[in-house]
Amino acid sequence: MANSDSVNVRVLSLNCWGIRYVSKHTLQRYAMIGDMLCKEEHDVVLLQEVWSEKDYLSLKKKLACSHPHSHHFKSGVIGSGLAIFSKHRIHETFLYRYSLNGYPYMAQHGDWFGGKAVGMAVLKFGSLTANVYVTHLHAEYCRDKDSYLPHRVVQAWELQQFVRHTSVGADVVILGGDLNMHPQDLGNRLLMSYTGLRDSYLESAKFDGCENGMTLIADNPFIDKKELAPFEKGIRIDYILFKGSSKTDVYCDFMSTTKGAVHDHPFPYSDHEALTSVLRLETQTPTETECDGQRASKEQDSAAGKVAELVDIVTEARTEVKVGLHCAERMRYTASRTGVMGLALLFLELAIAAVPWLALGAEQPFPRTSFYLLAALCFAILITTALLYVFYTMELKSLQGAEDQMRLAVGSLQEKLRGFPLAQPHNAHLRPPVGPEPGVFNPEE
Repeated sequence: MANSDSVNVRVLSLNCWGIRYVSKHTLQRYAMIGDMLCKEEHDVVLLQEVWSEKDYLSLKKKLACSHPHSHHFKSGVIGSGLAIFSKHRIHETFLYRYSLNGYPYMAQHGDWFGGKAVGMAVLKFGSLTANVYVTHLHAEYCRDKDSYLPHRVVQAWELQQFVRHTSVGADVVILGGDLNMHPQDLGNRLLMSYTGLRDSYLESAKFDGCENGMTLIADNPFIDKKELAPFEKGIRIDYILFKGSSKTDVYCDFMSTTKGAVHDHPFPYSDHEALTSVLRLETQTPTETECDGQRASKEQDSAAGKVAELVDIVTEARTEVKVGLHCAERMRYTASRTGVMGLALLFLELAIAAVPWLALGAEQPFPRTSFYLLAALCFAILITTALLYVFYTMELKSLQGAEDQMRLAVGSLQEKLRGFPLAQPHNAHLRPPVGPEPGVFNPEE
């Protein structure tokens, strides 16, 4: 292969923590972020938690010269929070909203109200077509008892499907965002193994930033250190991932993160650290046909190993989804049982109300106020349990759909794995045949 062209692309990803009236110093931090983006002049900027349309428009106005092209992805009750700013023209955009995203009654977490999704933008870097993705997955609020793990695994499953199916014709694929997953978490392994995406931090030739590439650090004044337990120094949950294609090779020459404090400012840009990756895109032109049997054999063995690993990962993900299925079934049963109890209580109250009609002259045995309050309670129980039953039914359908897809995927991968020949020494084709004639089965082999 011979190089014919090379393009450098600077990509930034940042979770802005832009919840108006909740996040600290929101307006001041957005002004700081805008100043930093104008100064650094990244080619592509991928932002998360830009919940307010006003904040997005403020950034858009400020970055009009440095990043004239932008898009704000809208979804859910308060939006997806996803935005992209680019020096290069955005030709197309598309948004896919995850089918599962927490629970509406967990209002203190708020994930359900934000329509967590993955946004895609098609850009051109010279002659190369690039699919750029920005996403934000459900948060992990308790490492030991993570009730949202099945939801996050399904989100990772849907994310890898979306990336694989929409990036078929792309020369370059770039994904950035807050995945809320540690590097070795199940969802992360599922995403990277299935799509072939590579981690900028692991691939970078040079790195300058927080220790171990951490993006949520204990030294950040916006972070409650108790929430990081048992990770005292911090965790790495934000990523910039990339991959090339048959005609384009992608390399990460440099990666950096912010380190909490910002010079000449009293507080950081966000509770998360910003990531910057410098990617080098090299267009390749074939110069000769590769016919080296040894290399082909090595690639085949490597492919077999990757498929076997992927079978294990998808099976593990399927097991986790089944755990979520059992939990959802149990919660739906609890909701239906509570609804039946509320209905029985309502019928009992109606029977009591019918006493004066059946026994002429009899007085109502309960005070009218208590009677109405009890009726309101019965109706509230019925409405709440009905809504919960519908919600858990929808959750069950989504989990069952994901589990069915994973079952089919495992079957397909196992069939593909059986198609690989048994691993042999790479120089086996150079050795003369030994033993019985070709086509004769030797039971001792």
